[in-house]
Amino acid sequence: MTCYEELKARGLIAQVTNEEEISKMINEGKAVFYIGFDCTADSLTAGHFMALTLMKRLQLAGNRPIALIGGGTTMIGDPSGRTDMRKMLTKEDIAHNAECFKRQMERFIEFGEGKAMMLNNAEWLLNLNYVELLREVGACFSVNNMLRAKCYEQRMEKGLSFLEFNYMIMQSYDFYYMFQHYGCNMQFGGDDQWSNMLGGTELIRRKLGQDAHAMTITLLTDSQGKKMGKTAGNAVWLDANKTSPYDFYQYWRNVDDADVLKCIRMLTFLPMEQIDEMDSWEGSQLNRAKEILAWELTKMVHGEEEADKAQNAAKALFAGAGDSAHMPTTELSEENFTDGSIGILHLLTACGLCASNGEARRLVQQGGVSVNDAKVIAADTMFAKEAFAGDGVMIKKGKKVFHRARLNG
Repeated sequence: MTCYEELKARGLIAQVTNEEEISKMINEGKAVFYIGFDCTADSLTAGHFMALTLMKRLQLAGNRPIALIGGGTTMIGDPSGRTDMRKMLTKEDIAHNAECFKRQMERFIEFGEGKAMMLNNAEWLLNLNYVELLREVGACFSVNNMLRAKCYEQRMEKGLSFLEFNYMIMQSYDFYYMFQHYGCNMQFGGDDQWSNMLGGTELIRRKLGQDAHAMTITLLTDSQGKKMGKTAGNAVWLDANKTSPYDFYQYWRNVDDADVLKCIRMLTFLPMEQIDEMDSWEGSQLNRAKEILAWELTKMVHGEEEADKAQNAAKALFAGAGDSAHMPTTELSEENFTDGSIGILHLLTACGLCASNGEARRLVQQGGVSVNDAKVIAADTMFAKEAFAGDGVMIKKGKKVFHRARLNG
């Protein structure tokens, strides 16, 4: 199976501009491709997994990745998939986030001379002269076509700022610039980026002529990655300080039955023959498939040792075996207690299990909280400080989230 055939078999390909040429370049290791990452936070999320593993697959086949940090485009904000305007970040925030991204990407991609490149579009976008940009590329874009683009469609009813309207031009300019200066001949992105990506392909064709068009190849990955990485309203981060290895493992361990094999195909490096054998799995076998998925992805992000610890902790909770020492734990201080006790609402927020007292109250009222296997039925339930000594107490949120709380020291 060729590299391109494997990408299709894993369900990673949604649309392409020239499949015959794309497959030839990828299979011969001649693709110099980029994927962009707008640095709106100080950590990548599980939603970036597809892009990271895709870059690794293509690099292993001899192709050269460009990880494009959006230091410039982050200052504008991509309206795709959003209902409101993004919070404006400072240059200092963006630079800090970009450095965090770089450290995390290095776990997946090999950078260096003749290998993967890491670029930051701030290097060329922030130096652009506005009038010169309008003269150079403005005539290549039809406003009518831009307004029909999927990336703007959702925002038109609620209002689209002129700042965000420029995002397509900026992203298109990225491809145009890297094509000329870095030999970048292919781009990847989620399906909500299709219009933006075609804009880059068209800009190269218009500015550099028909002969250049054959080398400007746009390939599109499935948008499944955009849907990953969030659970219960909270992001699932690749940074262990933001999402612990155990919680990361548990997120993948708890994917829906209908999604587990799709995730294994898209995100792991298990051989396709092994994955195809899982197609007939059902019932308890799907739980095994989820364990495989969770362990493989946790190993990629946090290392094999942390993956083993997370799996053992999960088995301690769900199967009555293994080591529970690595379960997520909150150390409570004296400040958390009033008159020697702590209320259930405060306990849930202190442990990060709920974002507010209101959310905690609703969870208790819905019967979604247990402490030491006893369901908490009243929102005013109090717990004595002595209960948190030693190993502390075990809190269960819903059916799948376990957390330990104990007294510090």
